[in-house]
Amino acid sequence: MRRLFILICVLALLGVSLPAQEPTSIPFQSVPDFLKLPQDIYLGEVAGVAVNSHGHVFVFSRGNTSGAAYGAAAAQLLEFGADGNFIREIGHNLYAWSFAHSVKVDRDDNIWVADKGSDMVIKFNPQGRVVMVFGRKQEASDEGTGPLRHPRPPLPPVDGMFRQVTDMAWDAAGNTYISDGYINSRIAKIGKDGNWIKSWGEPGDGPGQFNTPHSIAVDAQGRVYVADRGNRRIQVFDGEGNFLRQITIDVPADPNARPAIGNKPNATTGTMAPGAPWTVCITPGPNQVLFTSDGFPGRIYKLTLEGKILGMLGESGKQLKQFGWIHEIACPSETELYVAELLNWRVQKLILEK
Repeated sequence: MRRLFILICVLALLGVSLPAQEPTSIPFQSVPDFLKLPQDIYLGEVAGVAVNSHGHVFVFSRGNTSGAAYGAAAAQLLEFGADGNFIREIGHNLYAWSFAHSVKVDRDDNIWVADKGSDMVIKFNPQGRVVMVFGRKQEASDEGTGPLRHPRPPLPPVDGMFRQVTDMAWDAAGNTYISDGYINSRIAKIGKDGNWIKSWGEPGDGPGQFNTPHSIAVDAQGRVYVADRGNRRIQVFDGEGNFLRQITIDVPADPNARPAIGNKPNATTGTMAPGAPWTVCITPGPNQVLFTSDGFPGRIYKLTLEGKILGMLGESGKQLKQFGWIHEIACPSETELYVAELLNWRVQKLILEK
């Protein structure tokens, strides 16, 4: 060991870098048949999952679909107990329901959802009643209503409005940060009273620019972490939008790794590149860690808040402990994760070893 240490020191002095070691694999289990659905309720693509202070699990699914094959409304919010037993549906036939994207629970157990199809963020109180709405759905009576277009250059963003909104998070002061999203590619900051404060960001690949800010989280120090999926990085900001640093996950995919669906990606950038973050979740204190995941090769990564990879787990597939496009992660602790999968229409509860 002493000789190895001396060799490493000599190589460092000579400016020779050693090849990066692959992160260790984290042993874990998936709880079979965790969610107990009523006989007449089915999950569609599960876009979001969150857990409140009582351990209740909230699932935002593209189920309860109604309408034509193209343009159908596809969003349903369900609550389950800590034991996985069904409790209730929240917001049945809600005006904002169009295309589910994410669900989060704040420190007061209010339930928040981002609906990508209606461009709205909704805040429910713990009883399941609407207490605040953000953004505005297109009017059904307007002859111009239809799928949002992606002009180049993009249309200027409008304060208080979203274009394919994706996620939300909060700081200790109660400010809400909203990732807005597939078109505007910016972050909005809203005060605890619901008033618009500011926004930052625009489409691009420079610091403070985004290519699909897909997920967002805030740590105990108020730093904002944005899963900049299309740029294959997590960007970190202070609460005023000042760029602090970026985190990249540079772990090569196994040559034998298979995609969850479609042809095997060969790109090193973009949505399906290894390490491109679809999700970001930060555990409660006092020693916070960050979890994120990619679409290919379908892994979950555990990191320090500075970006050091502590370990990884999983692969693409349809069995337990395999994943089909993880779209959101809830991380109530360092050893307990809930993952929402689009392709497998399910939530897995994972128990990790430290």
